[in-house]
Amino acid sequence: MADVRLGTVLPGFAALAAVAVAAHLLAAQLPYVNALVLAVAMGALLANLFDLPSSLDAGIERHDLLLETGIVLLGASIPLGALVDTGGVVVALVLATVAFGILLVEVLARWVVPVSRHEGSLLAAGASICGVSAVVAVGRSIDADRETLAYVAGAVLLFDAVTLLVFPVLAAPLGLPDRVFGVWAGLAMFSTGPVAAAGFAVSAEAGKWATITKLARNALIGAVAVGYAMAYARQRETTGPSTLAERAGEVWRQFPKFLVGFALVALVANAGVLTAGQVALVESASAWLFALAFAGVGFSIRLGRMREAGVGPVAVLLVYLLVVGTLALVVVSALL
Repeated sequence: MADVRLGTVLPGFAALAAVAVAAHLLAAQLPYVNALVLAVAMGALLANLFDLPSSLDAGIERHDLLLETGIVLLGASIPLGALVDTGGVVVALVLATVAFGILLVEVLARWVVPVSRHEGSLLAAGASICGVSAVVAVGRSIDADRETLAYVAGAVLLFDAVTLLVFPVLAAPLGLPDRVFGVWAGLAMFSTGPVAAAGFAVSAEAGKWATITKLARNALIGAVAVGYAMAYARQRETTGPSTLAERAGEVWRQFPKFLVGFALVALVANAGVLTAGQVALVESASAWLFALAFAGVGFSIRLGRMREAGVGPVAVLLVYLLVVGTLALVVVSALL
């Protein structure tokens, strides 16, 4: 069975590797071009210009696993001293951004933009927590139908593609220091892959802070999914997780467990257990996993799916991005 599974995913992995290597080689010849962003662009071009064989799907769809593994290994290059210095501020910003973002989208969905209640809740989770992953997690907890999930996911993917291009371009005109840009991107953008790609497109420092900030948002997915499940259960006059043990189990089920690996690797690296050469090797492995994952992010950008999103979800996300993005930029610039 393991051999069959390996054979199923190998063609897709080979496609991701080909795009990642080509992006690195091309970026080395082009000034001011980042290999990771180029990998996303090349993957998107291939996915939208050609009818790719279905044999690639199984491997390409595993790009989330590659991204999560890359994030785990990224922990080796995170200086815990810097996190201690500003960690409290970043956590407070994350909590405020998520709470405000959910409230903003729910208000927009109920009284301003004509979208259904399920769509509003999925948009709130997707924008405020972690993009399509949060849409799927919350959609499962509130029994949203597949059509609604598809529309909301399409709208989120549209903004993932746009912000991935726009945010790095804004760094220089706005004169943002790397850390400020990274935290801003981590607070304002939607999905983990595009956030990391946008950060690393500016610098390694910006990429690390963007990833750290985004991981803090991701960690809230379980609590938000449980909260929505309980709210919808009360409306249906059914029972959601009632005991403390049931609620804790639901939170752990939704929790992105790769965050635990990230924290453990960071602790080991900062404890001096690894030599400088070993840390460099782990960082190199993380960088290549990011390249493979970002190629997969590009392959997942399908213009046809985005066109199905409809005006309502796109309007809600646009208002969210403008309001939260602007407020986050002002606050982060002032505090960091």
